[in-house]
Amino acid sequence: MCLAVMCTAVHGVDVGLAGVFPGKALLTIDGGAPRTVAVGARTAEGVRVLAVDSETATIESEGKKRILRVGQNVVSRPSAQSSGIAVLTADGSGHFITTGNINGTTVRFLVDTGATMISLGASDARRIGIDASKGQRGTVNTANGQAPVSRVRLDTVRVGEIVLHGIDALVHQQDMPFVLLGMTFLNRLEMQRDGQQMTLRKRY
Repeated sequence: MCLAVMCTAVHGVDVGLAGVFPGKALLTIDGGAPRTVAVGARTAEGVRVLAVDSETATIESEGKKRILRVGQNVVSRPSAQSSGIAVLTADGSGHFITTGNINGTTVRFLVDTGATMISLGASDARRIGIDASKGQRGTVNTANGQAPVSRVRLDTVRVGEIVLHGIDALVHQQDMPFVLLGMTFLNRLEMQRDGQQMTLRKRY
């Protein structure tokens, strides 16, 4: 399952891809609540899901096909002013979880303003191709006590339309359910929260 939001204007209808599942797409239409639409089904707004894969959904509206990609997190119509912005929506527990990528590899981020750096589990680091053995060794304090980590430098980190380069991160020896999106990324952004939505804006 991939979660994120990408929106596109389809003949006046704003369609967002909030997630993909086997044979189904989780769509947001005109800013409404996410709804699951099966492949082949058509919504009341005339949006039909044609196909889904691991990161995209192909939709059709009024005879026009569009491919939506998971990972953009843009919940307004794209415009010149929207570049460098990501809008995240809190889950049922109030956490901001989104799909982005590190060095071109898709990961699931959990926004954590309490984390000094981006923090990755061992399996995510291996999947991305990060050699933690070449990093600077250290320890951090966690809820379960001190844990050994390696400090590394990430070439690129992307969330929505925001791309930052040369970001310091920590690789843990244990697996983690999410990559913690810590302050080495967030302190280079403007953050604004409005209820269940958080807007991240790249500083220029």
